[in-house]
Amino acid sequence: MSLDRVTAVYYVETAYSLEHAAAVIAGEQSTGTFTAVPGETDALKAAHGARVERIEPLDETDRPSLPGAKTPVGHDGQYRRGRVTLSFPLHNFGPSIPNLLSAVAGNLYELQELSGLRLLDLELPEAFAAKYPGPKFGIEGTRKLTNVYDRPILGTIVKPSIGLATDELADLVYKLALSGLDFIKDDELNANPPYAPLEQKVAAVMNAVHRAAETTGRKLMYAFNITGDYDELRRNHDLVVQAGGTCVMVSILSIGLPGLAALNRYSEVPIHGHRNQWGMLTRCPQLGIEFTAYQKLCRLAGADQLHVNGLNSKFYETDESVVRSIQACTAPLFGGYGTMPVVSSAQWAGTAPATYEATKTVDVMHLAGGGMLAHPDGPATGFASMKQGWEAAVRGIPLHEYAVRHPELARAMQKYGRG
Repeated sequence: MSLDRVTAVYYVETAYSLEHAAAVIAGEQSTGTFTAVPGETDALKAAHGARVERIEPLDETDRPSLPGAKTPVGHDGQYRRGRVTLSFPLHNFGPSIPNLLSAVAGNLYELQELSGLRLLDLELPEAFAAKYPGPKFGIEGTRKLTNVYDRPILGTIVKPSIGLATDELADLVYKLALSGLDFIKDDELNANPPYAPLEQKVAAVMNAVHRAAETTGRKLMYAFNITGDYDELRRNHDLVVQAGGTCVMVSILSIGLPGLAALNRYSEVPIHGHRNQWGMLTRCPQLGIEFTAYQKLCRLAGADQLHVNGLNSKFYETDESVVRSIQACTAPLFGGYGTMPVVSSAQWAGTAPATYEATKTVDVMHLAGGGMLAHPDGPATGFASMKQGWEAAVRGIPLHEYAVRHPELARAMQKYGRG
């Protein structure tokens, strides 16, 4: 049997010793149960048992982070926190994302010995790369299709999120495409609604995209939200491709990682991965999963573009966390491939300098909804202001200085803030 192992790093909080908690997790997620059983021989445990590789104590607290945790006899009132690294034999579950998750993120979250648990990171053996080839397009493929190099891909989200008739949507897309915009995506709330069926939307939008391209010489990339049941994904994907579309979008947590991997097997265009619902898995710092770990699985399953939130956004996430997410998406995985980080949420030209200063990369997709569409001089001027914000950022010129000779940026700063 293969000696390859999967390594998982956890943040653990427990009323017991970290050593005891780690041993309980290792047993529960491999060969053990709450009591010894006859078949759990030493030989079987040696071949199939999870192994505690490392324990790093951090700090203590006097109250549990999660309900339902039990305490040992003679508990001293303290809950120990630390990083615990476990490894699992690959032959327990094979190179299978669904079964991997059962091992590294299954019932262990319900163990009474734990008052806090968070999956921080994963290291996967090469067998996963052979089973899941990862993104077909990624950063380079997305740049090639949009013909945008040496700067971020700049775009927007359809707003209002819900309610536009197909002719209204097509009119909006046509105007935005004429402005030179690189990218537009459907809102995650709008996929294939009865009031505007996807088939009608694809036909109307792609007609607008093609008409605009005849004028501009550039074909805008539009990410159609094809989220649906498994039997719908293929049909929806084919609708987009047959109409000349160059991107599809899915809500990853809605279709699941196996759904994303299935789509990736036949997809002919980049897959824009939206992470809506992510907050319920990660907002509590003592529970859930870190994006560093989750994005590896999304990339493995085939996400070419992946949402990471944005700096100074409307959401709770700290700027430091967003920066870690951007860096994680662009870090090489299994020999090289990266995923295009999608920066969005309350973004405008003034968020470009902070984003570039923190990441030192232009390999991002920077999306602004209201920050572009609501520019006082219109969406085309909003797009120009976004480009100018990034030009100032990369050249190291303060935003207010760059705005002196760039009225589009100046007007954006008057509306949205000083930057």
